[in-house]
Amino acid sequence: MNFLVMNGIDKVDNLGVILALLGAALAALMAGIGSAIGVGKAGEAAAGVLTEDSSKFGKILVLQLLPGTQGIYGLLIAFLTMTKVGVLGGDSDLSWQKGALFLCACLPIAIVGLVSAIAQAKASVASIGVVAKKPEEFGKAMILPAMVETYAILALLISLLAVSGVSSLTL
Repeated sequence: MNFLVMNGIDKVDNLGVILALLGAALAALMAGIGSAIGVGKAGEAAAGVLTEDSSKFGKILVLQLLPGTQGIYGLLIAFLTMTKVGVLGGDSDLSWQKGALFLCACLPIAIVGLVSAIAQAKASVASIGVVAKKPEEFGKAMILPAMVETYAILALLISLLAVSGVSSLTL
């Protein structure tokens, strides 16, 4: 007899939905927290530059917003997960095993979203410093935090494929 069945875990109503929603919540929360921290740090640096030269606002705003994309990616995965699970309409009956798979599918963007947004903020702050001294180097300065974005996009892709794959499984 299966350990989980013996201990009544399969008897818990909606455990699968709870696990899947936990994954969706983690994707939105962790990536969102990372973006909030990242945009805040970059905003502090941007405000310092703007006190000296407000004509740099447009360039600096772009650099400040870059760490905010991870929060959007986490929110996208959260909505997709809730849709696939049936919480936003449809049948939300889900085995605990499938719910656990949805939870795991959400973890790449949750974890990488948090870490990469904070790392991207550091690169954005440095790039804001470059624009403060050499505004003509904005293109080069933007590449630096954009490189960190690559890993957020890869995590988004993995979570997107995993959530879509889990929803097509039959358990």
